[in-house]
Amino acid sequence: MERKTRRGEKYFEDKTMWGFIHRSFTKSMGYTDDDISKPVIGICNTYSELNKCHSHFNELAEYVKQGVWQAGGTPMEFPTISLGEPYVKPTTMLLRNLAAMDTEEMMRAHPIDGVVLIGGCDKTIPAQLMAAASVNIPAIVLSGGPMLNGRLNGENLGACTDCYRFTLEHSAGNLDDDQLSEVENAICRSDGHCMVMGTASTMASIAEAIGMALPGCAAIPAVDSRRRHMSQMTGKQIVQLVKNNLKPKDIMTAEAIENAITVTMASGGSTNSIIHIVAIAQRLGIKLPLEKFDAISSQTPFLLNVRPSGKYQMEEYFEAGGVPGLMKELESLLNTECITVTGKTIKENLINAKVKETGKEVIFSMKQPLEKDGGIVVLKGNLCPNGALIKKTAVSKKFIKHQGKAVVFESLDDMEKRIDDPNLDVDEESVLVLKNVGPKGAPGMPEVGQIPIPKKLLEKGVRDMVRISDGRISGTSYGTLVVHVAPEAAIGGPFALIENGDEIEIDVHNKVLQLHVAEEEIRKRKTNWTKKESFYDRGYGLLFEERVLQADLGCDFDFLLPKELRPNS
Repeated sequence: MERKTRRGEKYFEDKTMWGFIHRSFTKSMGYTDDDISKPVIGICNTYSELNKCHSHFNELAEYVKQGVWQAGGTPMEFPTISLGEPYVKPTTMLLRNLAAMDTEEMMRAHPIDGVVLIGGCDKTIPAQLMAAASVNIPAIVLSGGPMLNGRLNGENLGACTDCYRFTLEHSAGNLDDDQLSEVENAICRSDGHCMVMGTASTMASIAEAIGMALPGCAAIPAVDSRRRHMSQMTGKQIVQLVKNNLKPKDIMTAEAIENAITVTMASGGSTNSIIHIVAIAQRLGIKLPLEKFDAISSQTPFLLNVRPSGKYQMEEYFEAGGVPGLMKELESLLNTECITVTGKTIKENLINAKVKETGKEVIFSMKQPLEKDGGIVVLKGNLCPNGALIKKTAVSKKFIKHQGKAVVFESLDDMEKRIDDPNLDVDEESVLVLKNVGPKGAPGMPEVGQIPIPKKLLEKGVRDMVRISDGRISGTSYGTLVVHVAPEAAIGGPFALIENGDEIEIDVHNKVLQLHVAEEEIRKRKTNWTKKESFYDRGYGLLFEERVLQADLGCDFDFLLPKELRPNS
């Protein structure tokens, strides 16, 4: 079989003036003719001093380069947008698609034969996988790894699950400023992303489960020497992927996506991952309805005892066997013939994988799971015709089935002004409703779905309530939080029509979210509903508002999908 000419070869062996320029300019940076005759490997480095989770990426990139050189390739590093969850306002979700576009166009425009995608913080790996799916040149993901456990007074702390816990107690008057400051200084004590099963850890696990990262990559702590070893191995492997011409669409098949969903459900992973998996699938030309997640969740036991849905954190998960250990336990539920970046199948990758004896309280067995089904439930009802999500494993037991009167906030500003008003008509049985924080309404669908408990209830010891929004929550959040309501309020979905005092029913076991208001009254309210003015009148913000899809469709831009999947095409 005749070898296909690589992209880099076409670029550097061009006999015209442009080939002369390509070679001359590249050799001026110290590369030789021998270097540019080898597979050219792009290293997509999202390092930024405005992204704490990626603060160590320059070091990781150097280890990747070592691996590339050792395997007979030539590494060339390039930057893309870096999205740090704590820093970007109003929300990183507003910029995920921009990051995906940036990564796609950098990959497409340059003479690289393969690419190592170094990501970590929540939106980075989704954006990179979306880009890899669209460009479809050999690619491999290297996640940056979680932080070490925070430590204070003999207790393990986890960001940002404990960020919520301690600030809540401070608001309730149970911690003073000095005590809160002590926690602040102890919780994040190393490089890396959040060390619980939040969105960053979930997406790193998905990259591994879907076959786009080397086995064991997701859970190694950022500062562990084995993260450096993994970086070097990743550099070596991308050269092999180029030689074998193994591409993302060969790896990220419909069956591989099912594997990613299975691992997510068994992990009690972040609800945000549902949006991202849908977006990745659609870039691959695969339509992925929420019913698929529900079906897989119902047959997948919850096995991972990691916060916010369990007891331990990513450091203990790594020591217990990491994602390979979990996948070994789940093997009978996985599509094990799927090919991965190792060049081997899932089945071959798992031959020597196991849950370590000391890790069986972290990764439970299929025979004795934490719960018989998965961590995320898709709710349906007249309030959310296209679905809403709840992380079942984080719900207070008393709210698994509940009915209460709505306390409605029309926007984030409205909520912030009134939530702690002593005269707010609310009790612990109320259902807090936050509208207009969806993809178009906020805009950008920020992580504000963990609506604060009103201060007057906090002071009485209330720590959870049923809370519903068309926004998102951090993967590190906990509580009875219904999110991703679709259609959102800003486009006139039924969620826009809730009024104070309406009865809302939630039944997690039966997957129901229902507004108990007569149909005639709902139609009347719809007639009187008016659309809010746009937030933007120019630029990327206006593009986002006009072209972003709803949560159940992955919040991608409609024009970035393959033609056959574009709405109304």
